[in-house]
Amino acid sequence: MRKFYVIAFILFLPLLLLAVIQLNDSLNDPGVTVYNYTKKADRNTKPSVDHTKFDILNEPFADAHAVTAACLSCHNNRHEEIMETSHWRWQRNEVLNGREKTALGKKNILNNFCIGVSGSEATCTRCHIGYGWADKDFDFEEPTNIDCLVCHDKTGSYKKGRGNGGYPDASVNLNYVSTHVGSPGRDNCGVCHFWGGGGNNVKHGDLEKALLECSREVDVHMAIEGEDMSCVDCHVTEKHQMAGKLYALSSENTSRATCEQCHTNKPHQDKILDDHNLRVACQTCHIPVYAKVNDTKMYWDWSSAGELDENGHPFHTPDVDGNHKYMSIKGTFVWANNVIPEYYWFNGIADHQLITDKIDTIPVQMNSLDGSYRDKGKYQKSRQPSKIWPVKVHRGKQIYDPVNMTLIQPKLWDKEEGKGAYWVDFDWNAASEAGMAYIGLPYSGEYDFVETEMYWPLSHMVSPASHSLKCIDCHTRSDSRLENLTDFYLPGRDNNMKIEASGITLIFLAFIGVMVHLICRIIYRKRCPLNQKLQGGNE
Repeated sequence: MRKFYVIAFILFLPLLLLAVIQLNDSLNDPGVTVYNYTKKADRNTKPSVDHTKFDILNEPFADAHAVTAACLSCHNNRHEEIMETSHWRWQRNEVLNGREKTALGKKNILNNFCIGVSGSEATCTRCHIGYGWADKDFDFEEPTNIDCLVCHDKTGSYKKGRGNGGYPDASVNLNYVSTHVGSPGRDNCGVCHFWGGGGNNVKHGDLEKALLECSREVDVHMAIEGEDMSCVDCHVTEKHQMAGKLYALSSENTSRATCEQCHTNKPHQDKILDDHNLRVACQTCHIPVYAKVNDTKMYWDWSSAGELDENGHPFHTPDVDGNHKYMSIKGTFVWANNVIPEYYWFNGIADHQLITDKIDTIPVQMNSLDGSYRDKGKYQKSRQPSKIWPVKVHRGKQIYDPVNMTLIQPKLWDKEEGKGAYWVDFDWNAASEAGMAYIGLPYSGEYDFVETEMYWPLSHMVSPASHSLKCIDCHTRSDSRLENLTDFYLPGRDNNMKIEASGITLIFLAFIGVMVHLICRIIYRKRCPLNQKLQGGNE
Protein backbone atom coordinates (compact mmCIF):
# COMPACT_ATOMS: atom_id res chain seq x y z
CA MET A 1 0.00 0.00 0.00
CA ARG A 2 2.87 2.32 0.83
CA LYS A 3 4.35 1.78 -2.64
CA PHE A 4 1.00 2.76 -4.21
CA TYR A 5 1.09 6.13 -2.45
CA VAL A 6 4.69 6.69 -3.52
CA ILE A 7 3.86 5.94 -7.17
CA ALA A 8 0.75 8.13 -7.05
CA PHE A 9 2.75 10.99 -5.57
CA ILE A 10 5.40 10.71 -8.29
CA LEU A 11 2.75 10.65 -11.03
CA PHE A 12 0.70 13.57 -9.75
CA LEU A 13 3.55 15.81 -8.55
CA PRO A 14 4.11 17.37 -12.03
CA LEU A 15 0.39 18.09 -12.35
CA LEU A 16 0.36 19.69 -8.92
CA LEU A 17 3.35 21.87 -9.78
CA LEU A 18 1.74 22.93 -13.07
CA ALA A 19 -1.45 23.91 -11.26
CA VAL A 20 0.51 25.98 -8.76
CA ILE A 21 2.40 27.74 -11.56
CA GLN A 22 -0.81 28.54 -13.44
CA LEU A 23 -2.48 29.80 -10.26
CA ASN A 24 0.54 31.96 -9.51
CA ASP A 25 0.44 33.43 -13.03
CA SER A 26 -3.25 34.21 -12.65
CA LEU A 27 -2.73 35.89 -9.31
CA ASN A 28 0.17 37.96 -10.61
CA ASP A 29 -1.58 38.92 -13.86
CA PRO A 30 -3.26 42.31 -13.42
CA GLY A 31 -6.13 41.36 -15.74
CA VAL A 32 -7.33 43.58 -18.55
CA THR A 33 -5.25 46.69 -18.02
CA VAL A 34 -5.68 49.94 -19.91
CA TYR A 35 -3.09 52.70 -20.12
CA ASN A 36 -2.75 56.00 -22.00
CA TYR A 37 -6.50 56.43 -22.15
CA THR A 38 -9.05 58.68 -20.47
CA LYS A 39 -12.20 56.77 -19.60
CA LYS A 40 -15.63 58.03 -20.54
CA ALA A 41 -16.52 58.96 -16.96
CA ASP A 42 -13.42 61.15 -16.69
CA ARG A 43 -13.66 62.84 -20.09
CA ASN A 44 -14.41 66.52 -20.53
CA THR A 45 -15.92 66.81 -24.00
CA LYS A 46 -17.09 70.39 -23.61
CA PRO A 47 -14.99 72.81 -25.71
CA SER A 48 -12.75 75.04 -23.61
CA VAL A 49 -13.71 78.06 -25.73
CA ASP A 50 -17.13 79.35 -26.73
CA HIS A 51 -16.60 80.21 -30.39
CA THR A 52 -19.96 81.96 -30.64
CA LYS A 53 -18.39 84.88 -28.72
CA PHE A 54 -15.84 85.67 -31.43
CA ASP A 55 -16.90 88.59 -33.62
CA ILE A 56 -14.72 87.44 -36.51
CA LEU A 57 -16.75 84.24 -36.79
CA ASN A 58 -20.06 86.07 -36.77
CA GLU A 59 -19.25 88.41 -39.63
CA PRO A 60 -20.36 87.38 -43.15
CA PHE A 61 -17.78 85.20 -44.92
CA ALA A 62 -17.01 85.92 -48.55
CA ASP A 63 -16.20 82.26 -49.12
CA ALA A 64 -14.87 79.13 -47.40
CA HIS A 65 -11.28 80.38 -47.62
CA ALA A 66 -12.27 83.31 -45.40
CA VAL A 67 -13.34 80.85 -42.70
CA THR A 68 -9.87 79.30 -42.69
CA ALA A 69 -8.26 82.74 -42.53
CA ALA A 70 -10.38 83.50 -39.47
CA CYS A 71 -9.36 80.23 -37.82
CA LEU A 72 -5.68 80.86 -38.46
CA SER A 73 -5.89 84.36 -37.00
CA CYS A 74 -6.06 82.69 -33.58
CA HIS A 75 -4.72 79.20 -34.26
CA ASN A 76 -1.55 80.58 -35.77
CA ASN A 77 0.95 78.29 -37.48
CA ARG A 78 -1.42 75.34 -37.32
CA HIS A 79 -1.47 75.33 -41.11
CA GLU A 80 2.22 74.45 -41.10
CA GLU A 81 1.45 71.29 -39.13
CA ILE A 82 -1.46 70.30 -41.35
CA MET A 83 0.53 70.80 -44.55
CA GLU A 84 2.99 68.11 -43.39
CA THR A 85 0.31 65.44 -43.03
CA SER A 86 -0.80 62.73 -45.43
CA HIS A 87 -4.38 63.89 -44.92
CA TRP A 88 -3.36 67.08 -46.72
CA ARG A 89 -0.78 65.82 -49.21
CA TRP A 90 -2.52 62.52 -49.94
CA GLN A 91 0.96 61.01 -50.00
CA ARG A 92 3.90 60.24 -47.72
CA ASN A 93 7.54 59.42 -48.37
CA GLU A 94 8.17 55.75 -47.71
CA VAL A 95 10.52 53.00 -48.83
CA LEU A 96 9.06 50.16 -50.87
CA ASN A 97 10.76 46.77 -50.80
CA GLY A 98 13.89 46.95 -52.97
CA ARG A 99 13.30 50.55 -54.08
CA GLU A 100 14.41 54.03 -53.19
CA LYS A 101 12.29 56.23 -50.94
CA THR A 102 9.18 57.14 -52.91
CA ALA A 103 6.33 59.58 -52.47
CA LEU A 104 3.47 57.10 -52.21
CA GLY A 105 -0.09 58.24 -52.50
CA LYS A 106 -3.19 58.49 -54.57
CA LYS A 107 -1.33 59.97 -57.54
CA ASN A 108 0.74 56.83 -58.22
CA ILE A 109 -1.06 54.00 -56.42
CA LEU A 110 -4.30 52.69 -57.85
CA ASN A 111 -6.92 50.55 -56.14
CA ASN A 112 -9.48 48.05 -57.38
CA PHE A 113 -12.49 50.10 -56.29
CA CYS A 114 -12.81 53.49 -58.06
CA ILE A 115 -9.29 52.90 -59.49
CA GLY A 116 -7.75 56.36 -58.90
CA VAL A 117 -8.31 60.07 -58.47
CA SER A 118 -6.19 61.52 -61.28
CA GLY A 119 -8.31 63.30 -63.84
CA SER A 120 -11.35 63.18 -61.56
CA GLU A 121 -10.08 65.31 -58.68
CA ALA A 122 -13.07 67.65 -58.68
CA THR A 123 -15.33 64.86 -57.43
CA CYS A 124 -12.83 62.69 -55.53
CA THR A 125 -11.57 65.57 -53.39
CA ARG A 126 -14.92 65.71 -51.70
CA CYS A 127 -12.95 63.57 -49.24
CA HIS A 128 -9.94 65.90 -49.07
CA ILE A 129 -9.36 68.32 -46.17
CA GLY A 130 -9.06 71.24 -48.56
CA TYR A 131 -10.87 73.64 -50.86
CA GLY A 132 -10.42 73.90 -54.62
CA TRP A 133 -8.49 70.77 -55.62
CA ALA A 134 -10.04 70.32 -59.05
CA ASP A 135 -6.95 69.56 -61.15
CA LYS A 136 -3.14 69.43 -61.11
CA ASP A 137 -2.89 73.16 -60.42
CA PHE A 138 -4.07 72.93 -56.81
CA ASP A 139 -1.82 74.97 -54.50
CA PHE A 140 -0.78 72.80 -51.55
CA GLU A 141 1.19 75.70 -50.04
CA GLU A 142 -1.75 78.11 -49.67
CA PRO A 143 -2.94 78.05 -46.02
CA THR A 144 -6.48 79.21 -46.77
CA ASN A 145 -7.00 76.17 -49.00
CA ILE A 146 -7.24 74.09 -45.80
CA ASP A 147 -10.73 73.03 -44.75
CA CYS A 148 -10.82 73.22 -40.94
CA LEU A 149 -14.55 72.58 -40.69
CA VAL A 150 -14.69 69.12 -42.23
CA CYS A 151 -12.77 67.70 -39.25
CA HIS A 152 -13.96 70.03 -36.48
CA ASP A 153 -17.66 70.62 -37.23
CA LYS A 154 -19.87 69.64 -34.29
CA THR A 155 -23.23 70.61 -35.82
CA GLY A 156 -23.58 67.65 -38.16
CA SER A 157 -24.73 70.05 -40.87
CA TYR A 158 -21.45 70.53 -42.71
CA LYS A 159 -21.00 68.74 -46.02
CA LYS A 160 -19.02 69.17 -49.20
CA GLY A 161 -20.67 69.63 -52.57
CA ARG A 162 -20.61 66.97 -55.30
CA GLY A 163 -18.10 67.63 -58.06
CA ASN A 164 -17.12 70.85 -56.37
CA GLY A 165 -13.41 70.36 -55.75
CA GLY A 166 -13.84 70.02 -52.00
CA TYR A 167 -15.81 73.23 -51.45
CA PRO A 168 -18.75 73.08 -49.02
CA ASP A 169 -22.26 72.59 -50.31
CA ALA A 170 -24.17 75.82 -50.96
CA SER A 171 -26.62 74.93 -48.18
CA VAL A 172 -23.96 75.14 -45.44
CA ASN A 173 -24.20 78.06 -43.02
CA LEU A 174 -20.52 78.85 -42.56
CA ASN A 175 -21.07 81.18 -39.59
CA TYR A 176 -23.12 78.61 -37.72
CA VAL A 177 -20.66 75.80 -38.32
CA SER A 178 -17.54 77.84 -37.56
CA THR A 179 -18.96 78.87 -34.18
CA HIS A 180 -19.74 75.26 -33.22
CA VAL A 181 -16.47 73.39 -33.53
CA GLY A 182 -14.53 70.94 -31.39
CA SER A 183 -12.35 67.85 -31.33
CA PRO A 184 -12.99 65.43 -34.23
CA GLY A 185 -15.60 62.77 -33.54
CA ARG A 186 -16.54 59.55 -35.30
CA ASP A 187 -18.90 61.39 -37.60
CA ASN A 188 -16.12 63.75 -38.75
CA CYS A 189 -13.74 60.92 -39.61
CA GLY A 190 -16.53 58.75 -40.94
CA VAL A 191 -17.76 61.23 -43.52
CA CYS A 192 -14.77 60.16 -45.60
CA HIS A 193 -13.54 56.87 -44.16
CA PHE A 194 -16.97 55.22 -43.90
CA TRP A 195 -17.92 56.20 -47.45
CA GLY A 196 -14.70 55.52 -49.38
CA GLY A 197 -15.17 53.78 -52.71
CA GLY A 198 -18.49 55.43 -53.44
CA GLY A 199 -20.73 54.13 -50.68
CA ASN A 200 -21.11 53.06 -47.07
CA ASN A 201 -18.73 50.26 -46.03
CA VAL A 202 -17.63 49.67 -49.61
CA LYS A 203 -13.90 49.55 -48.93
CA HIS A 204 -12.91 48.60 -45.42
CA GLY A 205 -15.64 46.24 -44.29
CA ASP A 206 -15.01 47.23 -40.66
CA LEU A 207 -15.62 50.98 -41.02
CA GLU A 208 -19.15 52.16 -41.71
CA LYS A 209 -21.97 54.41 -40.56
CA ALA A 210 -23.32 51.78 -38.13
CA LEU A 211 -20.37 52.65 -35.86
CA LEU A 212 -21.90 56.05 -35.15
CA GLU A 213 -24.49 54.40 -32.89
CA CYS A 214 -23.59 50.79 -32.33
CA SER A 215 -23.87 48.12 -29.65
CA ARG A 216 -20.99 46.36 -27.91
CA GLU A 217 -21.58 43.33 -30.13
CA VAL A 218 -20.67 45.46 -33.15
CA ASP A 219 -17.70 47.26 -31.59
CA VAL A 220 -16.74 47.27 -27.91
CA HIS A 221 -14.84 50.53 -28.20
CA MET A 222 -17.38 52.68 -30.02
CA ALA A 223 -20.50 51.28 -28.39
CA ILE A 224 -22.80 53.99 -27.06
CA GLU A 225 -23.50 52.03 -23.87
CA GLY A 226 -19.77 51.39 -23.45
CA GLU A 227 -16.84 53.78 -23.66
CA ASP A 228 -18.29 55.55 -26.73
CA MET A 229 -14.79 56.15 -28.02
CA SER A 230 -13.81 58.44 -30.87
CA CYS A 231 -11.28 57.61 -33.56
CA VAL A 232 -8.71 59.99 -32.04
CA ASP A 233 -8.74 58.03 -28.78
CA CYS A 234 -6.73 55.32 -30.54
CA HIS A 235 -5.33 57.28 -33.47
CA VAL A 236 -3.45 59.56 -31.12
CA THR A 237 -2.65 62.92 -32.67
CA GLU A 238 0.25 65.28 -32.12
CA LYS A 239 0.59 68.44 -34.18
CA HIS A 240 -2.08 67.09 -36.51
CA GLN A 241 -0.02 63.96 -37.24
CA MET A 242 -2.27 60.99 -36.56
CA ALA A 243 -1.02 57.54 -35.59
CA GLY A 244 -2.26 54.82 -37.89
CA LYS A 245 -1.60 53.33 -41.31
CA LEU A 246 -3.85 52.43 -44.22
CA TYR A 247 -1.99 49.72 -46.09
CA ALA A 248 -3.85 50.44 -49.30
CA LEU A 249 -1.31 53.26 -49.56
CA SER A 250 1.29 52.84 -46.80
CA SER A 251 4.27 50.51 -46.77
CA GLU A 252 6.37 50.96 -43.62
CA ASN A 253 5.93 49.68 -40.08
CA THR A 254 5.97 53.10 -38.43
CA SER A 255 3.49 55.36 -36.62
CA ARG A 256 0.91 52.61 -36.29
CA ALA A 257 -2.02 52.66 -33.89
CA THR A 258 -1.90 49.44 -31.87
CA CYS A 259 -3.99 47.61 -29.31
CA GLU A 260 -0.92 47.35 -27.09
CA GLN A 261 -0.64 51.11 -26.63
CA CYS A 262 -3.60 50.86 -24.24
CA HIS A 263 -3.90 47.17 -23.36
CA THR A 264 -0.16 46.25 -23.17
CA ASN A 265 1.09 42.99 -24.69
CA LYS A 266 -0.19 40.97 -21.71
CA PRO A 267 -3.85 41.90 -21.31
CA HIS A 268 -5.23 38.50 -20.28
CA GLN A 269 -5.53 36.62 -17.02
CA ASP A 270 -4.06 33.63 -18.79
CA LYS A 271 -0.38 33.22 -19.64
CA ILE A 272 -1.11 30.92 -22.56
CA LEU A 273 -3.35 33.52 -24.18
CA ASP A 274 -0.76 36.23 -23.59
CA ASP A 275 1.88 34.04 -25.24
CA HIS A 276 -0.24 33.96 -28.39
CA ASN A 277 0.43 37.68 -28.76
CA LEU A 278 3.96 36.88 -29.86
CA ARG A 279 2.74 35.59 -33.24
CA VAL A 280 -1.00 36.31 -33.35
CA ALA A 281 -2.41 39.84 -33.70
CA CYS A 282 -5.04 40.84 -31.14
CA GLN A 283 -7.42 41.48 -34.03
CA THR A 284 -7.26 37.84 -35.15
CA CYS A 285 -9.17 36.55 -32.13
CA HIS A 286 -11.18 39.66 -31.33
CA ILE A 287 -12.57 40.34 -34.83
CA PRO A 288 -14.14 36.97 -35.71
CA VAL A 289 -16.29 38.56 -38.44
CA TYR A 290 -16.59 41.95 -40.14
CA ALA A 291 -19.36 43.82 -41.95
CA LYS A 292 -21.56 43.00 -38.97
CA VAL A 293 -24.38 45.40 -39.82
CA ASN A 294 -24.25 46.59 -43.43
CA ASP A 295 -22.80 44.70 -46.36
CA THR A 296 -19.32 45.33 -47.71
CA LYS A 297 -18.17 45.02 -51.29
CA MET A 298 -16.18 41.84 -51.99
CA TYR A 299 -15.91 41.87 -55.79
CA TRP A 300 -16.05 44.64 -58.41
CA ASP A 301 -16.12 43.81 -62.13
CA TRP A 302 -15.46 46.91 -64.24
CA SER A 303 -15.55 44.91 -67.48
CA SER A 304 -19.35 44.68 -67.37
CA ALA A 305 -19.87 48.45 -67.11
CA GLY A 306 -21.40 50.45 -69.93
CA GLU A 307 -24.85 48.94 -70.43
CA LEU A 308 -27.51 51.59 -71.08
CA ASP A 309 -31.30 51.41 -71.00
CA GLU A 310 -33.58 51.60 -74.05
CA ASN A 311 -33.32 55.39 -73.96
CA GLY A 312 -29.54 55.36 -73.90
CA HIS A 313 -29.33 56.35 -70.24
CA PRO A 314 -27.25 54.74 -67.50
CA PHE A 315 -29.11 52.71 -64.87
CA HIS A 316 -28.51 50.72 -61.72
CA THR A 317 -29.99 47.48 -60.39
CA PRO A 318 -30.34 46.84 -56.63
CA ASP A 319 -30.11 43.47 -54.91
CA VAL A 320 -32.59 42.23 -52.30
CA ASP A 321 -30.77 44.19 -49.58
CA GLY A 322 -30.81 47.46 -51.51
CA ASN A 323 -27.14 47.38 -52.51
CA HIS A 324 -26.17 48.21 -56.07
CA LYS A 325 -25.80 44.90 -57.87
CA TYR A 326 -25.10 46.61 -61.17
CA MET A 327 -24.33 50.19 -62.21
CA SER A 328 -23.81 51.32 -65.78
CA ILE A 329 -20.97 53.59 -64.70
CA LYS A 330 -19.16 51.02 -62.54
CA GLY A 331 -20.12 47.45 -63.48
CA THR A 332 -21.13 44.44 -61.40
CA PHE A 333 -20.67 43.98 -57.64
CA VAL A 334 -20.77 41.19 -55.08
CA TRP A 335 -21.60 42.12 -51.48
CA ALA A 336 -21.51 40.18 -48.21
CA ASN A 337 -22.01 40.65 -44.48
CA ASN A 338 -20.82 38.87 -41.34
CA VAL A 339 -17.79 37.86 -43.35
CA ILE A 340 -15.13 35.57 -41.90
CA PRO A 341 -11.73 37.20 -42.56
CA GLU A 342 -8.93 35.62 -44.50
CA TYR A 343 -5.72 35.19 -42.51
CA TYR A 344 -2.17 36.13 -43.48
CA TRP A 345 1.23 36.58 -41.88
CA PHE A 346 1.96 40.31 -41.64
CA ASN A 347 4.88 42.25 -40.17
CA GLY A 348 3.70 45.80 -40.87
CA ILE A 349 5.39 46.13 -44.26
CA ALA A 350 3.47 46.32 -47.52
CA ASP A 351 4.40 46.50 -51.18
CA HIS A 352 2.39 48.11 -53.96
CA GLN A 353 1.76 47.83 -57.67
CA LEU A 354 2.61 51.33 -58.83
CA ILE A 355 0.98 52.63 -61.97
CA THR A 356 4.39 52.55 -63.68
CA ASP A 357 5.08 48.91 -62.72
CA LYS A 358 4.81 46.11 -65.26
CA ILE A 359 2.21 43.46 -64.52
CA ASP A 360 3.98 40.18 -63.79
CA THR A 361 1.41 38.27 -61.75
CA ILE A 362 -2.27 37.59 -62.29
CA PRO A 363 -4.33 38.30 -60.28
CA VAL A 364 -2.48 41.59 -59.98
CA GLN A 365 -1.55 42.24 -56.36
CA MET A 366 -2.57 45.87 -55.91
CA ASN A 367 -0.86 45.70 -52.55
CA SER A 368 0.83 42.80 -50.79
CA LEU A 369 1.40 42.18 -47.10
CA ASP A 370 4.88 41.03 -46.17
CA GLY A 371 5.38 38.28 -43.62
CA SER A 372 5.89 34.60 -42.95
CA TYR A 373 6.13 32.19 -40.05
CA ARG A 374 9.93 32.22 -40.34
CA ASP A 375 10.04 36.01 -39.97
CA LYS A 376 10.90 36.47 -36.30
CA GLY A 377 11.62 40.18 -36.73
CA LYS A 378 15.40 39.92 -36.65
CA TYR A 379 16.19 40.48 -40.29
CA GLN A 380 13.26 42.53 -41.60
CA LYS A 381 13.20 46.30 -41.54
CA SER A 382 9.97 46.03 -39.54
CA ARG A 383 11.98 44.72 -36.56
CA GLN A 384 8.76 43.09 -35.45
CA PRO A 385 7.91 39.41 -35.88
CA SER A 386 5.23 38.54 -38.37
CA LYS A 387 1.86 37.89 -36.80
CA ILE A 388 -1.28 36.22 -38.08
CA TRP A 389 -3.70 38.99 -39.10
CA PRO A 390 -7.35 39.03 -40.18
CA VAL A 391 -7.71 40.59 -43.62
CA LYS A 392 -10.47 41.63 -45.97
CA VAL A 393 -9.42 40.71 -49.50
CA HIS A 394 -11.23 42.70 -52.17
CA ARG A 395 -11.11 41.12 -55.60
CA GLY A 396 -12.04 42.63 -58.90
CA LYS A 397 -11.48 43.04 -62.61
CA GLN A 398 -10.22 46.37 -63.91
CA ILE A 399 -8.83 47.98 -67.02
CA TYR A 400 -5.19 47.57 -68.11
CA ASP A 401 -2.97 47.99 -71.16
CA PRO A 402 -2.17 44.50 -72.61
CA VAL A 403 0.62 45.90 -74.80
CA ASN A 404 2.49 47.95 -72.20
CA MET A 405 1.41 45.50 -69.47
CA THR A 406 0.54 48.27 -67.05
CA LEU A 407 -2.60 49.29 -65.24
CA ILE A 408 -4.59 52.13 -66.74
CA GLN A 409 -5.80 55.24 -64.96
CA PRO A 410 -8.98 56.09 -66.87
CA LYS A 411 -10.62 59.47 -66.67
CA LEU A 412 -13.91 58.73 -64.94
CA TRP A 413 -15.64 62.01 -64.11
CA ASP A 414 -16.37 65.33 -65.75
CA LYS A 415 -19.22 67.81 -65.74
CA GLU A 416 -19.39 67.82 -69.53
CA GLU A 417 -19.69 65.28 -72.32
CA GLY A 418 -17.00 64.78 -74.92
CA LYS A 419 -13.98 65.07 -72.61
CA GLY A 420 -13.37 61.34 -72.33
CA ALA A 421 -14.88 60.81 -68.87
CA TYR A 422 -16.23 57.26 -68.77
CA TRP A 423 -19.11 58.09 -66.43
CA VAL A 424 -20.35 60.56 -69.04
CA ASP A 425 -19.26 59.22 -72.44
CA PHE A 426 -19.08 55.44 -71.72
CA ASP A 427 -16.09 54.95 -74.02
CA TRP A 428 -13.23 52.99 -72.44
CA ASN A 429 -10.73 53.89 -75.14
CA ALA A 430 -11.43 57.62 -74.84
CA ALA A 431 -11.32 57.38 -71.03
CA SER A 432 -7.97 55.58 -71.20
CA GLU A 433 -6.48 58.10 -73.60
CA ALA A 434 -7.64 61.06 -71.50
CA GLY A 435 -6.61 59.54 -68.18
CA MET A 436 -3.13 58.40 -69.20
CA ALA A 437 -2.43 61.65 -71.04
CA TYR A 438 -3.41 63.56 -67.89
CA ILE A 439 -0.77 61.77 -65.80
CA GLY A 440 1.82 61.76 -68.60
CA LEU A 441 2.11 58.01 -69.11
CA PRO A 442 1.93 56.03 -72.37
CA TYR A 443 -1.19 54.26 -73.60
CA SER A 444 -0.89 51.78 -76.47
CA GLY A 445 -4.41 52.29 -77.74
CA GLU A 446 -5.47 48.82 -76.60
CA TYR A 447 -7.18 47.86 -73.37
CA ASP A 448 -8.49 44.78 -71.66
CA PHE A 449 -9.49 43.79 -68.14
CA VAL A 450 -7.44 41.87 -65.60
CA GLU A 451 -8.20 40.21 -62.27
CA THR A 452 -6.84 42.07 -59.23
CA GLU A 453 -6.64 41.58 -55.47
CA MET A 454 -6.28 44.09 -52.65
CA TYR A 455 -5.60 43.42 -48.97
CA TRP A 456 -7.16 45.40 -46.11
CA PRO A 457 -5.97 44.42 -42.58
CA LEU A 458 -8.84 44.67 -40.10
CA SER A 459 -8.73 46.61 -36.81
CA HIS A 460 -12.32 47.75 -36.17
CA MET A 461 -15.58 46.05 -35.21
CA VAL A 462 -13.87 44.47 -32.21
CA SER A 463 -16.14 41.95 -30.52
CA PRO A 464 -16.63 41.49 -26.77
CA ALA A 465 -14.29 38.92 -25.23
CA SER A 466 -17.19 36.49 -24.89
CA HIS A 467 -17.62 36.56 -28.69
CA SER A 468 -13.95 36.24 -29.59
CA LEU A 469 -12.53 33.13 -31.21
CA LYS A 470 -12.19 29.95 -29.17
CA CYS A 471 -9.30 27.49 -29.28
CA ILE A 472 -11.31 25.07 -31.40
CA ASP A 473 -11.78 27.69 -34.13
CA CYS A 474 -8.14 27.29 -35.13
CA HIS A 475 -6.83 24.21 -33.35
CA THR A 476 -8.97 21.70 -35.22
CA ARG A 477 -8.51 19.43 -38.23
CA SER A 478 -11.83 20.33 -39.80
CA ASP A 479 -12.68 23.89 -40.86
CA SER A 480 -9.77 25.51 -39.05
CA ARG A 481 -9.71 29.27 -39.55
CA LEU A 482 -6.01 28.94 -40.32
CA GLU A 483 -6.24 26.08 -42.79
CA ASN A 484 -4.56 28.16 -45.52
CA LEU A 485 -1.50 29.01 -43.39
CA THR A 486 0.51 25.88 -44.03
CA ASP A 487 4.06 27.04 -43.31
CA PHE A 488 4.05 26.02 -39.65
CA TYR A 489 2.87 23.26 -37.33
CA LEU A 490 -0.36 24.09 -35.50
CA PRO A 491 -1.30 21.75 -32.63
CA GLY A 492 -4.73 20.25 -33.06
CA ARG A 493 -4.84 21.08 -36.76
CA ASP A 494 -1.76 19.35 -38.12
CA ASN A 495 -0.59 15.80 -37.72
CA ASN A 496 2.65 13.92 -38.41
CA MET A 497 2.08 10.21 -38.93
CA LYS A 498 5.57 9.21 -37.79
CA ILE A 499 5.36 11.24 -34.59
CA GLU A 500 1.81 10.10 -33.87
CA ALA A 501 2.69 6.45 -34.57
CA SER A 502 5.69 6.74 -32.25
CA GLY A 503 3.53 8.29 -29.53
CA ILE A 504 0.86 5.60 -29.83
CA THR A 505 3.54 2.90 -29.75
CA LEU A 506 5.09 4.35 -26.59
CA ILE A 507 1.68 4.55 -24.91
CA PHE A 508 0.96 0.95 -25.90
CA LEU A 509 4.35 -0.26 -24.65
CA ALA A 510 3.87 1.63 -21.39
CA PHE A 511 0.48 -0.04 -20.96
CA ILE A 512 2.00 -3.47 -21.67
CA GLY A 513 4.76 -2.73 -19.17
CA VAL A 514 2.23 -1.81 -16.50
CA MET A 515 0.21 -4.97 -17.16
CA VAL A 516 3.31 -7.19 -17.08
CA HIS A 517 4.40 -5.55 -13.86
CA LEU A 518 0.93 -6.07 -12.37
CA ILE A 519 0.84 -9.74 -13.35
CA CYS A 520 4.32 -10.29 -11.96
CA ARG A 521 3.31 -8.66 -8.68
CA ILE A 522 0.32 -10.98 -8.39
CA ILE A 523 2.28 -14.12 -9.27
CA TYR A 524 5.23 -13.41 -7.02
CA ARG A 525 3.29 -11.75 -4.21
CA LYS A 526 3.33 -14.81 -1.93
CA ARG A 527 7.05 -15.30 -2.44
CA CYS A 528 7.84 -11.89 -1.01
CA PRO A 529 9.55 -12.36 2.42
CA LEU A 530 7.90 -9.26 3.77
CA ASN A 531 4.46 -10.55 2.84
CA GLN A 532 5.23 -13.95 4.39
CA LYS A 533 6.36 -12.24 7.59
CA LEU A 534 3.25 -10.04 7.69
CA GLN A 535 1.00 -13.01 7.04
CA GLY A 536 2.74 -14.99 9.78
CA GLY A 537 2.29 -12.08 12.17
CA ASN A 538 -1.38 -11.85 11.38
CA GLU A 539 -1.81 -15.52 12.10
